[in-house]
Amino acid sequence: MSAVEHLRVTTAPGVDLHVVATGPADGPVVLLLHGFPELAYSWRHQLAPLADAGYRVLAPDMRGFGQSSRPEPIEAYDNDALRGDVLALMDHTGAGRAAVVGHDWGSSVAWHVALAAPERVACVVGMSVPAVPRAPAPPIAIMRRHLGEDFYMVWFQEPGAAEAVLEADPRRTLATTKVWTEAWATSDDDPACPPFLSEEDLQVYVDAYTETGFRGGLNYYRNVDRNWETGAAYDGRTIDVPALFITGSRDPVAKFMPKEAMDGLVTDLRDAVVLEGAGHWVQQERPDEVNAALLSFLSATFPAAASPR
Repeated sequence: MSAVEHLRVTTAPGVDLHVVATGPADGPVVLLLHGFPELAYSWRHQLAPLADAGYRVLAPDMRGFGQSSRPEPIEAYDNDALRGDVLALMDHTGAGRAAVVGHDWGSSVAWHVALAAPERVACVVGMSVPAVPRAPAPPIAIMRRHLGEDFYMVWFQEPGAAEAVLEADPRRTLATTKVWTEAWATSDDDPACPPFLSEEDLQVYVDAYTETGFRGGLNYYRNVDRNWETGAAYDGRTIDVPALFITGSRDPVAKFMPKEAMDGLVTDLRDAVVLEGAGHWVQQERPDEVNAALLSFLSATFPAAASPR
């Protein structure tokens, strides 16, 4: 098994990312981008299989999370800034191109990098959140009108409000199977440890979020309309690199972001894997099946034995 390293990589002025790295130093680079409320730790089941297959694997705590920098301005978490972090990680390794794999918000970032900087992306994998076309108007107003004020993305918009609720009891926040809303905040919810986590795993997240709070991750949602505005620069573009999508049949995200949204936008979608019975946290819930799908896709599109750096 490859050794695991913990690196600090400067990706922008005042921004350092904590990065978990493993695999041969000269292997083709695979970046693993987590979502909310997660950490690089969320990829613990993927690190060794990818490294053993010959890939150089980097899993950062995304900006705002864990041991990485947490810049103060809300706009420091928009698509442009996050794309810059991803490209800086590639530059740090000396890689001209990389496979970019994301889950949840990390998936949105991965799709954006593939759209905006395709020359740097050998292939892209999105988990749980598909690529979606640019909305006809700012998305938060659309969500507010159709899904209500208590829809979690709408509720997250006011700085400080969601933080106060989520940080009141980080273990409850991280263990719940319910969607965070104002109604949830006042409910009698005393969740057990999720079945796909051990108590030790859950404690890793609880310790991290007790220290950092939730603001960094919430700021990703507070840039949804800003990303819509800057996304006008990419109108008419498609995602043309080889792509894979993995989701669970019970993932609630599919109710408002179905995989069919990728039709016409993702032009080289090799497969859309739906794991029966799985929920949103697929790479932790069903690691063996996710790893098999990842390795099969990578071997066909970015093989370790032949891929130049």
